[in-house]
Amino acid sequence: MTATARTVLRQEIEPGEAGLDAARLDELDRLLARHVDTGSLPGYLLSVARDGRVARLTTYGSRDLAAGEPVEPDTLWRIYSMTKPVTSVAAMLLVEEGLLSLDDPLERHLPAFAAPRVHVAGEGSGMRTRPARGPVLIRHLLSHTAGLTFAFHHAHPVDALYREAGLHASVLPGADLARTCDAYARLPLQFDPGSGWNYSVATNVLGRVIEVVSGRPLDEFVGERVLGPLRMTDSGFRIGEEQAGRLAELYGDGDDGSLEVVPGTPVRERPHFLSGSGGLVASAGDYHRFMEMLRRRGELDGVRLLRPATVDLMTRNHLPEDADIRSFGAPVHDEPANSGVGFGLGFSVVVDPSRTQSPSSRGTYGWKGVATTVFWVDPVQDLTVQFMTQLRPRRSRLLFPEIRRLVHESVVG
Repeated sequence: MTATARTVLRQEIEPGEAGLDAARLDELDRLLARHVDTGSLPGYLLSVARDGRVARLTTYGSRDLAAGEPVEPDTLWRIYSMTKPVTSVAAMLLVEEGLLSLDDPLERHLPAFAAPRVHVAGEGSGMRTRPARGPVLIRHLLSHTAGLTFAFHHAHPVDALYREAGLHASVLPGADLARTCDAYARLPLQFDPGSGWNYSVATNVLGRVIEVVSGRPLDEFVGERVLGPLRMTDSGFRIGEEQAGRLAELYGDGDDGSLEVVPGTPVRERPHFLSGSGGLVASAGDYHRFMEMLRRRGELDGVRLLRPATVDLMTRNHLPEDADIRSFGAPVHDEPANSGVGFGLGFSVVVDPSRTQSPSSRGTYGWKGVATTVFWVDPVQDLTVQFMTQLRPRRSRLLFPEIRRLVHESVVG
């Protein structure tokens, strides 16, 4: 990552010029500011853009509470699972070049995943498994239908096996991406590939596939093929010394209920484990550029990263019979927001706005991160929205429905 010629997000037009109700957005800012003032959030950045122009940019609170450093437009954020769409775009570059196919069996690129087995019954040493009815395909990794899982789910006996294998944080301690993926491969799947949906380590496996197919480390491939062409010069798997002062601290709940600094993904030097699932740091200006590339169906500032048809493919629901996550899979982070929401190739996708937890347009796509970051692109209303903070408590994600509601209700023209 380099700070050269970096993009700093700026508000370009007034909300009314974009057909947005400023009073509704003011209400959202007051709601978020109250969370900062009462100690529930350290600070935040919110941007709302329409037709590619930023119509509301708010920064409030601190990126470092102890130092009294404020959130600013160029603050750097650990975006965690908002890395997944970036990795997915990187994989689709290889698909467009014919080096990778969505229907490739995973074992073609990662032989350790040959002959997968599926949980049948029991747990621990008494678990019974059987051969999977088919191979894991690349499309299963992109859509989280591979049968893989996360150790932190605590919802299935296979989740416990991940914890027993030392995969609590999705990485085998001391291992790189290749060794960690081998550890995943030794564990059974929760279900036959393609027969269910479960949020999982699949994008880490996808990152390893990118390395094998491209012959490059994941950080180099993503940097040269995605971040570089999009001029996302403040984004990467590590930060430079000159950027360290802009990195927001990560917070969690202290014993007394106040916010305290908690360890985040190490980013001051190149990580040994390159996580395609959650390893990126980015500025809001950079992630705005990524969203704009998607909104413009693969092109930004004269640079075409993906074909329009590829972006269209990625951002439509890939669950069978247009199912949503609730009917086809498991909850995400214990949230009840899966009804009416399907999944594409790297993104959640709204399939039935009448059943979503907060107002949305059909076809809206995006994703969120564990540090309470979220983004979405609404093609119907031509909106791109991002919210950045650095807070790990699960309760903080209850903010997302309110943010979505007030942004959606701000659209008046």
